[in-house]
Amino acid sequence: MNFPALKNTRFLDALALQPVDRTPVWMMRQAGRYLPEYKATRADAGDFLALCKNTDLACEVALQPLRRFDLDASILFSDILTIPDAMGQGLYFAEGEGPKFRKVIRSAVDVERLPDVNIADELSYVTDAVALIRKELNGSVPLIGFSGSPWTLATYMIEGGGSQGFRLAKQFLYDHPEAMHLLLDKLARAVTDYLNAQIRAGAQAVQIFDTWGGILSSAAYREFSLDYMSKIIGGLITENEGRKVPAIVFTKNGGQWLQAIAGSACQAIGLDWTPDIGTARRLVGERVALQGNMDPTLLYAGADAIRREVAAILKSFGAGPGHVFNLGHGITPEVDPEHVAVFVEAVHELSSQYHA
Repeated sequence: MNFPALKNTRFLDALALQPVDRTPVWMMRQAGRYLPEYKATRADAGDFLALCKNTDLACEVALQPLRRFDLDASILFSDILTIPDAMGQGLYFAEGEGPKFRKVIRSAVDVERLPDVNIADELSYVTDAVALIRKELNGSVPLIGFSGSPWTLATYMIEGGGSQGFRLAKQFLYDHPEAMHLLLDKLARAVTDYLNAQIRAGAQAVQIFDTWGGILSSAAYREFSLDYMSKIIGGLITENEGRKVPAIVFTKNGGQWLQAIAGSACQAIGLDWTPDIGTARRLVGERVALQGNMDPTLLYAGADAIRREVAAILKSFGAGPGHVFNLGHGITPEVDPEHVAVFVEAVHELSSQYHA
């Protein structure tokens, strides 16, 4: 598929540790419920899952934040749990409760029965959305594809939905480590195929969301989360359309494992809001780019507070390339879009001095 030439390479250049004129910025969940136009489109779709599976509407909501804000990247609109759904776990969304599964994993037999995922058959609605978003972007900014990490997907499949303590997932890990490894291996193979399909469809970078990696001990994180993300990265298409396709790993509460994550062969590490980005840069900045890391709740504060925090993060990272500005987690639904505009404009205005 032929797409128009990319006009804004700032995001991809920063990930490649190449010079930029200012720090690129985008936001996790930038297409979301804080935008009134998103709420209207979701109402038209009927529910969240129907919105994800409607190619035209998924494209529309992916483009909405770019019409409001001068962002340097777009991201596929989908859900991290599409792969377990394609495995027959029966994903649904309960109002006010988030994602849930009708079927759960409780034994090694349940794991063995999980089918392989045929991406072309089961998840064509995602790759169709990637291709359409990329076409409609018309070369304005790069498009990011994504998936949940194997560990994060496994937690939902075992718990049956979100969880506070992840008791069932951790119990399964410690009581049935071989079955957990089998589950994670199946998921890692599916995620690899899934991300490669997104790249072939037009994604120019990919991010692995390891939302729940930070609940593990250091040893368990390496064995049950990071090792599988490393396997995925090792199996990804690394160049497409004459450009490198970078991979970003985002582990929430993973700041204590930055050096280990940098060894996964990823091109960038996403930081939540807890680590100091300057310290992170000193640890791994010569090896990988860093993405982040403003506390999303700053967007509830006034313009002066937002600008101060943006300035502090930019100062902490310091001069030179290798920084993609982002929130330390997804934007939340109650945020005023005008505050997002202040945030984006502050990154533009205040970052250029670090790229002279």
